Amino acid sequence: MILFPAIDLKDGQCVRLELGDMNRATIFNDSPKAQAKSFEDQGFEYLHVVDLNGAFAGESVNGAAVEEILNAVDFPVQLGGGIRTLEHIEAWLDKGLARVILGTIALNDPELVKQACKKFPNQIAVGIDAKGGKVAVEGWAQTSSLSAIELAKRFEGVGVTTIIYTDIDRDGILTGINWDSTLELANSVSIPVVASGGLASMDDIEIMTRPEMQILEGAISGRALYDGRINVPEALSLLLGV
Repeated sequence: MILFPAIDLKDGQCVRLELGDMNRATIFNDSPKAQAKSFEDQGFEYLHVVDLNGAFAGESVNGAAVEEILNAVDFPVQLGGGIRTLEHIEAWLDKGLARVILGTIALNDPELVKQACKKFPNQIAVGIDAKGGKVAVEGWAQTSSLSAIELAKRFEGVGVTTIIYTDIDRDGILTGINWDSTLELANSVSIPVVASGGLASMDDIEIMTRPEMQILEGAISGRALYDGRINVPEALSLLLGV
């Protein structure tokens, strides 16, 4: 069970949004590479990075900050936000990313996701962000009529390594992960699922150790880590055996 620390990039800085609103951003670190190195030094085994500006723009905006992160750490890094073409995927993987997260393009062009999985095996994840149970895209600015489960099922058997499921209604407000909807999704597909959005405290870490949660690959934590609500050594120790 992996606890992924999150670095969300806005204008070159580490921030956390509330409910996906770019106008409700709290800056936590001016140096993304220093923050990444800190997470590595604390013992985390995998880093989750999102280019928030890129998610809205449809192309990499914080690429320089991501490259600095990749040059600063040795643990694997996954990146989402504004990655919309095979060329873009290849360029990032060549720079050292462990895997690329495809979000908006997964809804708009599922064939590209399938092509990417064939060309870059074991390096393509799909990000499914839901608001009110429906998939949201374009940096969460638009909501579709498709449910998260319906979208996830489109990628059964095509080589997607992981689905990263974010409940936007919980994101950044420390109300706890929506474990019910996350488990519903995980039990509906064979693709491993990572929970995201709202991890609030050590209570969520304890929940992650329960037997029914072992279907998940892990969970992402952002604000709770930055705010010191998670005792990192204790959390990693608890999750080590599950």
